[in-house]
Amino acid sequence: MKKNIAIIMGGFSSEVDISLKSGAVVYTHLDKNTYNAYQIHILKDKWVLVDKNGNKYPIDKNDFSVNVHGKHITFDCVFNAIHGAPGENGQILAYFDLIGMRHTSAPYYQMALTFNKRDTLSVVKQYGILAATSVYLNKGDAIDTQKIIDNVGLPCFIKPNNAGSSFGISKAHTEVDIIPAIEKAFLEDREILIESFLDGTEVSVGVIEYKGKITVLPITEIVSENDFFDYEAKYEGKSQEITPARISKTEAKRVEEIAKKVYRVLCMSGFSRSEFILVDGEPYFLEINTVPGLTEESILPLQASKAGISLSDLFDNAIQMALK
Repeated sequence: MKKNIAIIMGGFSSEVDISLKSGAVVYTHLDKNTYNAYQIHILKDKWVLVDKNGNKYPIDKNDFSVNVHGKHITFDCVFNAIHGAPGENGQILAYFDLIGMRHTSAPYYQMALTFNKRDTLSVVKQYGILAATSVYLNKGDAIDTQKIIDNVGLPCFIKPNNAGSSFGISKAHTEVDIIPAIEKAFLEDREILIESFLDGTEVSVGVIEYKGKITVLPITEIVSENDFFDYEAKYEGKSQEITPARISKTEAKRVEEIAKKVYRVLCMSGFSRSEFILVDGEPYFLEINTVPGLTEESILPLQASKAGISLSDLFDNAIQMALK
């Protein structure tokens, strides 16, 4: 008997449009012989099932069910394709846990932890994982630009603590750049992270739970045409994403080792994509994405393809792992 799968997409953050694209790709590639797939838009003002004709039916939040033309539909599993809040930060996953709904992401606490860059760094550093020097600011804190420079140097990166897709991130080259960059970051979040610049090769590593085993996918090298891997570089073709990365076998082995360690240390399950800067052969951890882009052009699906895993297999595996 086919399982009913709710593919949740949209969200409450600046990443809503990207999430809708990811969710649509999951819907397209999910095996219709195995699953009844439904597109569910989770937005600030409504939760609705959207059918292939664009008709919308409200979700009953009491049990996450829906009535369509008199038919009451319940779901066996939720496929989480929401980047940012409330999918990637664990909010909606706590709700699913309360109502006993299985989902494709890690437990809600792990999702909340890893969405917070500051707290993630505080955990991984305890396990000897290298990272950039950083300082933190909350909205309303006194800002001492000279103290920031003394701590992290120049240039430095200024980013929202809880945001994705490079929204709100700036690279400050001079002291004059710091205040405008902080103001930009505070537009996305009340907490910001300021990190030292690491001069090296940027790589992105997909780590997933595949057929019950933690699997490291082929490594991608990021070469941005811009000053860094910003929104334009990620989504508007201003970068090269080279898979496999042009790094030595020794470097690749080290990155794979650390990426798997990060996955285990953070008690992850399901999808993840971790970012590193290779400096003199050593990977410095930047952040982890637990709902990475899932379009045909996104990094993790391309890595999976290089590993011989199709989109259909990738999505099917996520659901099977959740159901088990």
